[in-house]
Amino acid sequence: MINILAVGFGGFIGSIFRYLLGLFVHSIFRQSEFPYGTLSANILGCLIIGLLSGLIDDRIALSATTRLFLFTGILGGFTTFSTFSLDTLTLFQGDSSGGLLLALFYVVAHVALGLIAVSFGHWLAQLF
Repeated sequence: MINILAVGFGGFIGSIFRYLLGLFVHSIFRQSEFPYGTLSANILGCLIIGLLSGLIDDRIALSATTRLFLFTGILGGFTTFSTFSLDTLTLFQGDSSGGLLLALFYVVAHVALGLIAVSFGHWLAQLF
């Protein structure tokens, strides 16, 4: 039961952070139809999970419940694959003639930047 509560409370926190980040990013890119908020949350989440996993795996022993709270709860609530998928479909079906190319760019940006962010997070963890 404690693991379920840890994931649920972590997800609550991560979802709020994701919402706030989305508001912030939208305030910067007001005129854009491109879903920068989702991209930002997913890339930042990849960076954080890379950094935390690098620090935790090498230096800090965490309980299974704490790992669930951080990784499954907070970061699972913060990043969002379902929103990413819907954003991709929306771009693909968009009004512009370049909908397919924009959707493909969005997918490639998530995957490539996500891998770079996780790797960079691990690299940063090694510096500490």
